[in-house]
Amino acid sequence: MSKRDYYEVLGASKNASEAELKKAYRRAAQKYHPDRNPDDKEAEDKFKECKEAWEVLSDSQKRAAYDQFGHAGVDPSMGGGGHGPGAAGAGNFNDIFGDVFGDIFGGGRGGGGRGGQRVYRGSDLRYNLELSLEDAVAGTEVKIRIPTQVACTDCDGSGAKKGSEPKTCTTCGGHGQVRMQQGFFSLQQTCPHCQGSGTVISDPCHTCHGKGRVQERKTLSVKVPAGVDTGDRIRLAGEGEAGESGGPPGDLYVQIQVKQHPIFQREESNLYCEVPISFVTAALGGELEVPTLNGRVNLKIPSETQSGKLFRMRGKGVKPVRGGAVGDLLCRVNVETPVKLTRKQKELLQEFSSEMESDGSRHSPQASSWVDGVKKFFDGLGG
Repeated sequence: MSKRDYYEVLGASKNASEAELKKAYRRAAQKYHPDRNPDDKEAEDKFKECKEAWEVLSDSQKRAAYDQFGHAGVDPSMGGGGHGPGAAGAGNFNDIFGDVFGDIFGGGRGGGGRGGQRVYRGSDLRYNLELSLEDAVAGTEVKIRIPTQVACTDCDGSGAKKGSEPKTCTTCGGHGQVRMQQGFFSLQQTCPHCQGSGTVISDPCHTCHGKGRVQERKTLSVKVPAGVDTGDRIRLAGEGEAGESGGPPGDLYVQIQVKQHPIFQREESNLYCEVPISFVTAALGGELEVPTLNGRVNLKIPSETQSGKLFRMRGKGVKPVRGGAVGDLLCRVNVETPVKLTRKQKELLQEFSSEMESDGSRHSPQASSWVDGVKKFFDGLGG
């Protein structure tokens, strides 16, 4: 029986690109898939025919031979490339189903392991690292100790006793999935015998008891870049849990939490602090020493400074970890009322108050403005 043209089988033109061929193959494979056509021998044959056509046309060398010599160029009985009339049909139907299911539906076989054993990437881990504001702004290097799952050295992560290997699961044929027929529907489920791994361990490793991983604690050095803040995280690739069956490890994410500082508060790249001053300094002016993360600086207080005034010290803040200009330090002054006064001090203050009352509007403009506003408010109510 003569074979149909492979391009015709997939419904694609001879000058179709690789992406166009793949799209045509998926469309045809979905149309004739056995799960969509139960007990349909013709659909099963066409499904295998699609598989055979794709295996040839998806390989650039085989496609070139087929384009030049036709089926003879890829027929092993005629010296071709090994995809002859019975190539697809002679294979195990589960192999065809597994390949197409993985390619079309995103499932299918696991990663390559020993003897077809499925391997799984290890879990990512999270570590909460608490830093002082000084360390977060300047950057630092810290040692952390974490519990984690690492690959068993006795079995090299396979889970099988040294000298033995995991065996292919006979229930699912190594696919990790089994199909169950329920009425008109064919359902695919995780294999109950191997729990989806595709292999079974008949002689487990005594150290890890067949798991391929053991619990350990390891010490890591974490380089914290300058400028990090609460919520930032540092990724340490490959420092998470070891993968199953020799699979690749996950990653470790170090979550940053900056401790509350007794003096400074941080908002993005700026720092804020409260500075108490006496009412004498506020009235007459002066100079006082204030702290920064880089040392002490002098802050000049002009005369007649009001409580709550904000002074900006440029470049005394934080350089953001993602780049940008250094922030500022903003100092808010609070005029402090004196407490525990002596009799002499009280007398002096009363004398000072009497002097002030003679021309209060001049010396206390905010208070005078507020009194005028209150007066107008009550006059409005009376009207």
